[in-house]
Amino acid sequence: MSFLSPNRIRCGVAGVGSLGQHHARIYASLPGAELTGIYETSDARAAEICGKYNCRRFATIAELGEACDAVSVVVPTDRHAEVALPLLAAETHLLIEKPLCASLEEAEQVLAAARQHGCLVQVGHIEHFNPVMAFLEKQVSSPQYITAERLAPYQPRGTEVGVVLDLMIHDIGIVLALVKSPIRRIDSVGVTVLSKGEDIANARIEFENGCVANLSASRMSTKKQREIRIFQSDAYLSLDFMNQAGHLVKKSDIVAYGVKMKLGLVKAGDLSAIPVKEIPIEKGEPLALELAHFVDSVRQAKQPKVGAALGKSTLEVAITITDQIRKKA
Repeated sequence: MSFLSPNRIRCGVAGVGSLGQHHARIYASLPGAELTGIYETSDARAAEICGKYNCRRFATIAELGEACDAVSVVVPTDRHAEVALPLLAAETHLLIEKPLCASLEEAEQVLAAARQHGCLVQVGHIEHFNPVMAFLEKQVSSPQYITAERLAPYQPRGTEVGVVLDLMIHDIGIVLALVKSPIRRIDSVGVTVLSKGEDIANARIEFENGCVANLSASRMSTKKQREIRIFQSDAYLSLDFMNQAGHLVKKSDIVAYGVKMKLGLVKAGDLSAIPVKEIPIEKGEPLALELAHFVDSVRQAKQPKVGAALGKSTLEVAITITDQIRKKA
């Protein structure tokens, strides 16, 4: 299959459930793309999506792959390899929702098939396309300590895997991209509450360059939260991925504040004078940005921002954390 086409990229979605329906929505409206069709086991949902976006329902995964240049795989994690392999055999480029697969063995099968058939594989680590991440990539140079919290209320969707592969894997990918250093040590703990796997987890990751990351995830929370805090020698950053907002304190500003204190230009205890800068982050729908990048990568035959290497590295760390938790249990 040729990468370059003068026409729009023919896109499909395998699995149009609660997340896959949004892949279909965006492909249907994305410039340079067209929603060719879907694969869906639910007759009612298939009829709904096809009626809404005027696309075709394919009877098999292989038929969807034959008709499309690019397909989003948005089925439960434990079915990623089962769905991805026949699509790759049809020489279809894939965006596979995170995590890449449920096991490293399946991930390697998928990546080997992608190499064999000359296909791109982008992994759906959506936070890498959040405008917050774009800000972090510009501002973070030498992080020394990172904390991240990702909380969500319980829901059955996603519980085919534990909370590490379900939620924490987002922050693992973010940290690996920002720290850019081999891992020295991982220490993890987790608790099972309602599902088969861990529902609450904490992991402490030490890197060879000295940085330490402390990641917490829970799907037993009463609220949603997706926050990260980063400390480096010249700054402290606190960012909210969900609300696309945050603040920044720079060491140079603190030094200037201290000088003003000594000169009597501000009063002791005047917290309003502390140099905390609100970050002006341009709002954007991360999924739309992610799919636009995927379509552009297919059109230009270039490796995507979150390709197979980062997807596999993130999965390796997530599985290490999961194994540690289960051994302790």
